[in-house]
Amino acid sequence: MATNRAAKALGTGLTTGFLTYLESKKNLAGSACGVAGLGLGFAGVGGSYWPVVVAGLYGAGALIAPPERVPPPHYPDVAEQLGVVREDFGRLREYLAEVDLPPAAGGKLAELMELYAALLDPGWVADALAADPEAVHSLSRAIRLDVPECVDTYNRTRWWTRLTPGGESPERHLERQLTVLYDEAERVTASLREAEARRQQTHTTYLEERGRS
Repeated sequence: MATNRAAKALGTGLTTGFLTYLESKKNLAGSACGVAGLGLGFAGVGGSYWPVVVAGLYGAGALIAPPERVPPPHYPDVAEQLGVVREDFGRLREYLAEVDLPPAAGGKLAELMELYAALLDPGWVADALAADPEAVHSLSRAIRLDVPECVDTYNRTRWWTRLTPGGESPERHLERQLTVLYDEAERVTASLREAEARRQQTHTTYLEERGRS
């Protein structure tokens, strides 16, 4: 049965490759030259060797035809990525709504989620965020990986701690992790604010120079 599947796959691949070649520039150019060769054959050029002339012209046409252009891969732009991050943020909120956290960590997580929501809220803030691919990457990584991993690790570690108490509490680790993520989000916010300030200063300088000229 495996042999039959392999043979079928090979046959499908050969058929697809043949059809692709039929539509290629090389075949079209070769065919055009071959038709010209047929015309020469009907005109008596080449005599009994007209099939050789046709085949030669077809081959020449196929050789001189430009190669097929393979389109480069498409990657979503930053605005598209930001839309996907918003969807991931919505899924993260749904996940966190089902998780029971201690008050201190829960409060820090709520502050973090509010900051993420403010950055992702459609409008001029999100436009500023979209202009900074590194900031989008940082926010995406935190939403898709860091926050879920922190919360999930806390839940798993808390269960083991009940069996073998001792050491620093999982709650404390979670608070520290969320604090680091909050500080990182604040740095992203500060970077965006500085970029907006530079943009404003640049525009002011432009207007002043235009006024002097």
